[in-house]
Amino acid sequence: MTAEPIDLPAPEVLRQPETKPRAATRRPRLVAPLRADVAAPEPLPPLPTVDGGFKTVLADPPWRFANRTGKVAPEHRRLDRYDTMTLDQICDLPVSDVVADAAHLYLWVPNALLPEGLRVMEAWGFRYISNLVWAKRRKDGGPDGRGVGFYFRNVTELILFGVRGSMRTLPPGRSQVNMIETRKREHSRKPDEQYDLIEACSPGPFLEMFARYPRDGWQVWGNEAADDVQPRGQRHRGYAWDVAHPQADIEVGSYAQATEVTDVVHTDVAAAPEAERGDAAADS
Repeated sequence: MTAEPIDLPAPEVLRQPETKPRAATRRPRLVAPLRADVAAPEPLPPLPTVDGGFKTVLADPPWRFANRTGKVAPEHRRLDRYDTMTLDQICDLPVSDVVADAAHLYLWVPNALLPEGLRVMEAWGFRYISNLVWAKRRKDGGPDGRGVGFYFRNVTELILFGVRGSMRTLPPGRSQVNMIETRKREHSRKPDEQYDLIEACSPGPFLEMFARYPRDGWQVWGNEAADDVQPRGQRHRGYAWDVAHPQADIEVGSYAQATEVTDVVHTDVAAAPEAERGDAAADS
């Protein structure tokens, strides 16, 4: 028995109806709009000096971050932003000219910028010795999980401890653990507990660079240190660096430009898609 051939429809009939090609979609670029209300950066004032030089320096530089494409991390339109500084600008600050031959440095550095922090420490004339860890806590004492990061959710920040010359910590420092555990405060502000720790472990005179507030017994240098300045990006009338020693001599010079103080541009990358976040997007 021979099977009869089956009539198949022409190939044109089997074809699926053509569909309109989908338009290519692109993620929005993480670029903040230009703000007309932001003034141009102001030049930094000269660093203060004291007889014999400062023996202890605390610094929280306004680090600049870049994402994985090499672009500078974006600023967030909802928050006032501080002008950041390049690594070279931070390194070029003449810290070695205003410190004693034997001195201590406490340098805040984001987890993602540890190599840059070590470079700054060397440029300022200090050698790395150890570090202090700020562990951010919730109200109930647990870790504050609001930090950001491409690989891990950062709940810590580092203070690099460096020494110039030969000078050990004071006796209380030799029993001091290298951990500060406190709740996170307003944006980018570091814990006040750092001052008691530093004053117990290192001798004065004390200098705080990129300070937010005046503090008794310290000379402070930065845009948010004056009594009439509201922190967090608000414009100011001037700097205050002579709280403890108002008669200190001030060297005249021209230094790198930046205005207000922070290391925070990267914190806003948390709202961006994961693939757009830079490896440097560690909370601070």
